Amino acid sequence: MIFTLIALFISLLAFYIAYRAARLLWQNSWFVGFCRGLFGLGLFAIAVFIALTAFDVYSYKQVLQEQVVATINFDRIEDQHFFAVLADKEGNEQRVELRGDQWQLDARIVKWDGYLATLGIKPAYRLERLSGRYYDIEKEISAKRTVYTVHNSLYGVDVWKILNAYPDWIPVVDAVYGSATYLPMKDGALFEITLSNTGLVARPMNGAARDAVAEFE
Repeated sequence: MIFTLIALFISLLAFYIAYRAARLLWQNSWFVGFCRGLFGLGLFAIAVFIALTAFDVYSYKQVLQEQVVATINFDRIEDQHFFAVLADKEGNEQRVELRGDQWQLDARIVKWDGYLATLGIKPAYRLERLSGRYYDIEKEISAKRTVYTVHNSLYGVDVWKILNAYPDWIPVVDAVYGSATYLPMKDGALFEITLSNTGLVARPMNGAARDAVAEFE
C-alpha cells in the first residue's frame, strides 16, 4: 500500500509538471516564446522521468508477512537442460530454458531503516533474475550459461539501482539483494518460493522436488 501511495504521489507531481510545461509551450511570442519552449520541453522531459520513476516504484510489492511470491516447476529436455515455468503470485508466467544442475531466483528488496522502520512500514520486493548453474566447476566456467531477467525497469529508469549504488543519498532506505539458495533441477519438480523480512526461501512442493533436494544433500 505504501508503495502504491508513493507511486501515486510521484505520478501527480509528474502530471503537474507536464501541465505547467504545456502552458509555457502554448503561449505566443518569439524569443521569449523560444526560451519558454526550451524550458517547457525540459519540464516535459522531467515529467516523463518522474512518471517512469513512479512506474518503477509501483512495480515493487510490499511484504506484509511471510508470503508466497512465486512457484517454479521443471520438465527435463535432456541431460542438464530443463524447461522451467516461473509463475508469480499474480499468475504471470515466464517460460524459459535453464541449463545446469541447479537453479536460483534473485529478488530486489527495499527495507526501511531508522525512524521509518519504527513506524512498522514493511519491506518491498521485486523478482529480479532466474539462473541455472552446474555442479562441476569446469562446466560452470566453460559450458553454456543461462540467466534471465524476470522484471525490467521501463526505459532504464531504475530507482533501486540508484539507491543500491548510492546508499548515503537516502539513508532511511536500504536497497539489497535477496536470493533463494541454489536448489537442484529435476524432471517434474515443483518448488514454492516465499519471502519474509530475511529474504527468499525455496521449498519443495512435490515428491520429485523432495527427492531432488535429498539427492543434493
